[in-house]
Amino acid sequence: MRTSEFQHRLANGHAAHVHRWLPTGGEPRAALQIVHGMAEHGARYARFAKALTGAGFAVYAQDLPGHGRTAAQEELGHFADRDGWAFALAAIDGVRRHVEAQHPDRPLFLFGHSMGSFLLQHHLLERGDGVAGAILSGTHGDLGPARAAGLALMRLEAMLLGARHPSALAEALTFRSYARRFRPRRTEFDWLSRDPQEVDKYVHDPLCGFRCTAGLWADLLSATAHLTDPMRLQRLPRQLPVLMIAGSRDPVSEGERGPRVLEQAYLAAGLADVEVRIYREGRHELLNDTCREQVTAYALVWLRNHLSAARS
Repeated sequence: MRTSEFQHRLANGHAAHVHRWLPTGGEPRAALQIVHGMAEHGARYARFAKALTGAGFAVYAQDLPGHGRTAAQEELGHFADRDGWAFALAAIDGVRRHVEAQHPDRPLFLFGHSMGSFLLQHHLLERGDGVAGAILSGTHGDLGPARAAGLALMRLEAMLLGARHPSALAEALTFRSYARRFRPRRTEFDWLSRDPQEVDKYVHDPLCGFRCTAGLWADLLSATAHLTDPMRLQRLPRQLPVLMIAGSRDPVSEGERGPRVLEQAYLAAGLADVEVRIYREGRHELLNDTCREQVTAYALVWLRNHLSAARS
């Protein structure tokens, strides 16, 4: 595996820090672009990338705006002062165009985790054509009535304290609330994984677990208002294959519920190749959970199957 990092200049004048993993020797069979979740970064997918490059995939994982090495220290947890969701989507699209230019005539797959899966749901509505398949990890199709209440609170907090204010309230209602569901627990992030070493890596990583701003939370909660709107979903390519993976104890996806809601919406929109795979007792970060080898092995099977279909 050949590993490198680079800054990719976006059309809007900003840059995205990108982690790249390439197979050793020969041209890649396909490419996969990873969109990470909230309060983490692309480098955390190196182990997954190693397995993928071994199967001939070129793998790219960008650090989203306000995350990882894309962000200055004072910008961690904040997309933008205005139109932050659109800003993040533009960053994803910009990196995708770079990947496509680097690997023309190769199938392109997309992988999104948690917040990254919500961004990908939106991206697929705008640019689903040309995607050989998408994997959505720790995702959901309907955040329920709490979404609207949370959005109102975040907009009020942003108005009173500023969009860049790190929101302790949002953290309490989400991350800390998730932590309280697990007993006994060692840390506030045990909800991420059953593997204590993986949890500790997250806890001690300065680019993980930071408090996100009221503006970012408002962007997220506003954008996810219509995830399963039938009119919007009509824009999805009918031939797009989608795999959803989640742990049965993932508080973000509500176990199986979130992916099943999205599955039904996609099937109703006419997509024929939609699969949900639930891992018993799995938590939020399946690629870092004790079932990670099983998850990675199935992801490779799914990707290989759809790679063959994309080439036929």
